[in-house]
Amino acid sequence: MSLLRELIADRIRTSGPISFAEFMELSLYHPELGYYARTAQKTGRAGDFFTSVDVGPIFGELLAKQFAEMWRVMEHVENGVGRGVPQNSANTPPDPVFDLVEAGAGNGRLARDVLDAAQRSDPECYSAIRLSLVEQSPAARAAQRETLGPHAALLGHSAVELPEDVWGVMFANELLDALPTHAVAMTEDGLREVFVDVADGHFVERLQTPSTPRIADYLSRAGAVMPQGARAEVNLAAEDWIKRAANNLRKGFLLIIDYGHEEAELYGGAHATGTLTSVKRHTQMADFLQEPGECDITAHVDLTALTHTAERAGLDVLGRLDQTYFLLGLGIADLEGMPLKQRLALKTLLLPGGLGSTHKVLIFGKDVGRPALKGLSYKIRLT
Repeated sequence: MSLLRELIADRIRTSGPISFAEFMELSLYHPELGYYARTAQKTGRAGDFFTSVDVGPIFGELLAKQFAEMWRVMEHVENGVGRGVPQNSANTPPDPVFDLVEAGAGNGRLARDVLDAAQRSDPECYSAIRLSLVEQSPAARAAQRETLGPHAALLGHSAVELPEDVWGVMFANELLDALPTHAVAMTEDGLREVFVDVADGHFVERLQTPSTPRIADYLSRAGAVMPQGARAEVNLAAEDWIKRAANNLRKGFLLIIDYGHEEAELYGGAHATGTLTSVKRHTQMADFLQEPGECDITAHVDLTALTHTAERAGLDVLGRLDQTYFLLGLGIADLEGMPLKQRLALKTLLLPGGLGSTHKVLIFGKDVGRPALKGLSYKIRLT
């Protein structure tokens, strides 16, 4: 038995079954033994799964174009003065400053691609950047400065928590799907939550009374009608994360890239067995309860809940669209002199059925009006 399996089993024997959300938290984020804690990078051909970052620097290059436009929008909104507060205010950040905050930043590969492109194509924007990388894995945080290379001096914040008083852009690429989620099932006795127990040396599921009334409230807001036998996930942690991000963003933009669905589809017949998925070496795991810390665990994001949470937290919804349309708006199809390797990367990022259609982009704003961002040229295009 691995150390993490033993630790979880001991906790269950001592305190009783734990919610699947707690099991997922320990499996992925235990500070020493969790999946994301043990190595600085988990993706790519040698890892367990692919992300948009793994196809090459083109993804970061296009994000850099969007971030530069957002910076100029903020400069225009403020007329170059004090970020909307009196210049003598203690809350006024240094001028110029443009916070670029990546949550779930890993070892900083995406940030490096973004900064390489910004330095090359928009040095004025680059010179204003104050970089923050938010990451739970100690190994990944330790590797960030080396990964950033010539841009390491821009890194002002590397920590587990989001920085406060952000004036600029917060962004997260494939973070919310990996936040610990509650799992539920509809039984003949009503709604039950999935807990993890130990029996005969193995982890097993137990269906029990939900651990918090927030779960039923969440499903009620979603209008979820779960027939007997149906299963689903309720990601309260994602809602909480959006609230924190909105609170810490003083002025600027929040950009979320992840895979997910609207509530009508997420809690409909197509996903009646839930969306929990686990992969190891690019192969889905049949019973990932038995290998905590050894494989990734994710669940599809509830796009509707995230949008409503952001609105309630004071953010404006600027756009919601497939990654394909977001990247097309930024001019991915117009890149000239593209070598074969980049053309293949382009297909991965854009083609239906791949990252282009499975990944959605949500963009929110705070006190920046409703600018016509290039990435939102296709407005609301969700498939």
